[in-house]
Amino acid sequence: MDKFDYSDYPLIITKYLDYLIGVKNRSQLTVYNYATDLRMFFRFILYSRKLVPEDTEFDNIDISSVDIELIKTVTLDDAYKFLSFCRNERKNDSKARARKAVSIKRFFKYLTFNRLELEKNPMQELESPKIKKSLPKHLTLEQSKDLLKCVDGKNRERDYCILTLFLNCGLRLSELCGLDLSSIDTENNTMLVVGKGNKERTIYLNNACISALNNYLAVRPRDGVLDRSALFISRNKRRINPRSVENIVKHFLEKSGLGDMGFTVHKLRHTAATLMYQHGHVDVLLLKEILGHENLSTTEIYTHVYNEQLKEATDKNPLNSPPPDDL
Repeated sequence: MDKFDYSDYPLIITKYLDYLIGVKNRSQLTVYNYATDLRMFFRFILYSRKLVPEDTEFDNIDISSVDIELIKTVTLDDAYKFLSFCRNERKNDSKARARKAVSIKRFFKYLTFNRLELEKNPMQELESPKIKKSLPKHLTLEQSKDLLKCVDGKNRERDYCILTLFLNCGLRLSELCGLDLSSIDTENNTMLVVGKGNKERTIYLNNACISALNNYLAVRPRDGVLDRSALFISRNKRRINPRSVENIVKHFLEKSGLGDMGFTVHKLRHTAATLMYQHGHVDVLLLKEILGHENLSTTEIYTHVYNEQLKEATDKNPLNSPPPDDL
């Protein structure tokens, strides 16, 4: 996303957002999410304490008056009341509320331990709503094959290569768009990917990826290319942008008959991970490295849920009942 402007936020929060960008190296999207969560939280504080005119619309509450003196009065109970408000009034699901809880907790941790503004962190014991674990939506193996089979058009080699890398390597959208020609090591059949926080990881390319890349590179535009280092080139001879890739994926999902099933670019990443784990029996630690997850717990969603599905499958066996007493 474009650079997020948070100049209208109170100074105490803008310093925190600057810290996230400059020190923690968080992405613009992450900073935007933290900022909007904190804005809603302090709108709630001002609203619940009647520090704004009664006729003020909640979404129009100005939080510029928030300072450290007000923050020092915020309690753990305030946070739980806010999460209740988010569920009952804002209709936020457990995942959205959990993210807000994390945003609040990390902000107060920063104020306590980094800024030394608070003697004690009131959010130390703040619990996040439990999120029901469900396997991220993904294409089946047959659906993935159908998607690849339907690729055609004047940019067939490029588009087929894009889909192949998504489905085989589990790339994020930003990672694919950021690939350079130099990212591909044809001698060792590897690909250098820059992920979240500018962390680099090496992905080994399988035969499908190597073939797709070779076919694309053979027809990749050379004359008049404005971003000569970019791997994937748009019709305007520039580095392909995320919106264009989303449109490409959407087009072929529709063409393959999968357009109305809720699949997106990110679902292709989930598809790659699921296929590697369930069909390729890839160890979860290796899967973590391939996907570029910072924490193992993020990757374990694929193992925990799949194991639960296996259990449910045996539970549904029609013979799953105690034997008669006379046996």
